Amino acid sequence: MSKRNTSFAVLVLAVLIILGVWHYKQANPAGYSMVYLSTGEVYVGKLSTFPDMELKNGYILQVTKDATDPTKSNFQLNPISQALWAPEYLHIERKNVVFYGPLLSTSKIATTIAAQSK
Repeated sequence: MSKRNTSFAVLVLAVLIILGVWHYKQANPAGYSMVYLSTGEVYVGKLSTFPDMELKNGYILQVTKDATDPTKSNFQLNPISQALWAPEYLHIERKNVVFYGPLLSTSKIATTIAAQSK
């Protein structure tokens, strides 16, 4: 490949990366994502996926049965920093992830986190 073709390929790749990052930031302005693990645990936080999956400012979503009505469930969003083991961030093994994705800024979890941050 000639030097000119190599330079063009690098330029195209750089533009694609920049567009991808821009698109992600537009789709997820708050930066919060959820991660569902094969163990059934659900984590929410600021997720980075490169080079490893790492979750910062994390919360764990816990489901509890309603004491007054056993057919209903209650959801609790607890900061990981308040957990007994209180990690600064989590490294997540990709093989344990069932799915993950960005939260909409209008989702119930995102609005709850935003209200707690104020």
